[in-house]
Amino acid sequence: MGSAKWLVGFLGWVSWGPIGALLGFFLGSAIDTVVDMSRQLPGAGGQSSGQSSGPRQYSRPGGYSATEQRNSFFVSLLVLSSAVIKADGRTHPAELDYVKSFIRNNFGDSAVGEAVRILESLNSQQVNIYSVGPQIARNMNYSQRMQLFDYLTRIAVADGDFSKSEKDVLEAIAGVIGLTSSDAASIIAMFYKEADSAYSVLEISPSATNDEVKAAYRRMAMKNHPDKVATLGPEVQKAAAEKFRKVQEAYETIKRQRGMS
Repeated sequence: MGSAKWLVGFLGWVSWGPIGALLGFFLGSAIDTVVDMSRQLPGAGGQSSGQSSGPRQYSRPGGYSATEQRNSFFVSLLVLSSAVIKADGRTHPAELDYVKSFIRNNFGDSAVGEAVRILESLNSQQVNIYSVGPQIARNMNYSQRMQLFDYLTRIAVADGDFSKSEKDVLEAIAGVIGLTSSDAASIIAMFYKEADSAYSVLEISPSATNDEVKAAYRRMAMKNHPDKVATLGPEVQKAAAEKFRKVQEAYETIKRQRGMS
C-alpha cells in the first residue's frame, strides 16, 4: 500500500472533509497504481483483465462503495482518535498501540507507519471535533458511526484507565457525529462501569419490567448486529461482534440479578 494513497487522502480530509479524503485517497491510488484506482473510483466499470470485480455495495442509493466506506471509516477514525488520545492530557503508548493494531489488521503492515505519521501531525494541532463531526455524520451511515464510536471508546480504555475527561470528549464526539445520547451512553456503559451499567447498555432504567428488559435486549441486539457494518471489512465486523456480545452480557447480568428465566 503506497504512501501517496494515505497522505493525499489526509490532505483531502483537511481541505474538504470525508469526501475530500476519499477523492484524495483515490487520487493517491492513481499515483501508486492506476489499476487500483480504476477498480475503486465511483462509476468505474470495475473491470480488470476482462473480468468483473464483483458487485459494488452501497450503504444508500447513490452512496459509496464498500471500499470507499471502509477508507472513509479509516480517515474518520484517525482524526477522531487523536482527540480521544489527547483527552486526558497525555499520549499513552497503549492507546497508540490499539490504533496501530486496528490499522495493521485492516490495511496491512505497510499502512501502519503512514497512519502513525498522520496521527503525529494531528496530535501537533487541535482537532476541531465540532467541524469534522458533522462531516462524518453526513457521509457515514448510522451503524458505521456507532461502530466508529465503539472504536473510539476502546481507545480510551486501552491504557486501563477510562478517565472522566475521556468520557466527556467521547460524549461530545457522539453529539457532533449525530448519535443519540442513549446510544452513546449504551456504548460507554460497556466500558465505564457504574452500578446500573447493564441497564444503560440496554438503554432502559432499573425500573423496567421483565418484559421491557426482554424487548430492550431484542431491540439492542438488532441495532448492534455485526452484519450492519459488513461493508467495512471482516476486522471491523469482528469488533462489532464483540460489541454485540457486550449487549448479550448486559442482558445476562440483568437476568441473573432478577432471577429471570
